[in-house]
Amino acid sequence: MDASTALKHLTTRANHVFEEAAATRKRLTDALMVQGAPLDHLMDAVLVAEGKAKPWMHLMKRIDRHGVRDGLAKQLEECAEALLIYGFSMSTSLVTNAARFAEQEGLRRFLDAAGTLEIEEEPAEPAPTVVAIPGTTQEQRNALRTIRDVFVKRQGFQAREGWKYVTSVDGVRLDTELGDFLIGHGWAVVDTEATLTEGQSVSLTATGRHILAA
Repeated sequence: MDASTALKHLTTRANHVFEEAAATRKRLTDALMVQGAPLDHLMDAVLVAEGKAKPWMHLMKRIDRHGVRDGLAKQLEECAEALLIYGFSMSTSLVTNAARFAEQEGLRRFLDAAGTLEIEEEPAEPAPTVVAIPGTTQEQRNALRTIRDVFVKRQGFQAREGWKYVTSVDGVRLDTELGDFLIGHGWAVVDTEATLTEGQSVSLTATGRHILAA
């Protein structure tokens, strides 16, 4: 499988996992507003969904930094090592134990889903050239860090005009005008092969990475 196809496949899978985790968190949040509502099964569902999402979130960050092939290889190696060192230690906290088991299961599911994916070696990149670092504001640099550190996608809905930027972490936001500015100036790029309804992943360009590295 070539790198472009692999990226689209992995991004679609990651989006599905992130949306599932967000939905389980919302169900728990809604239930907390109702006095006497049963919460045990909802809390368990959140732990399971977050355990599934964690390795996918790390994968998307690695892909942004190392490319699809190397990013996936590094994440698979980290997940396999993490399973080995988890062992059978138990905590006196039932919640801690449940979270640990959910993370272990999430690692296993990730290895099953992504471990068999074979990606062709990406062609060698040309020799790096000197990149002029544009002047930026603190707000713009913070937005670039959000795109680097958190999975971000541009999403719109049928019968509505425009779009917004959503992230995989509750409470982390990317202003629409600012996101458009970063993409318009070539500091970030959006995957236009996906539809707005599905969500178009956003990543940094070389210029965006140079800005943060400066």
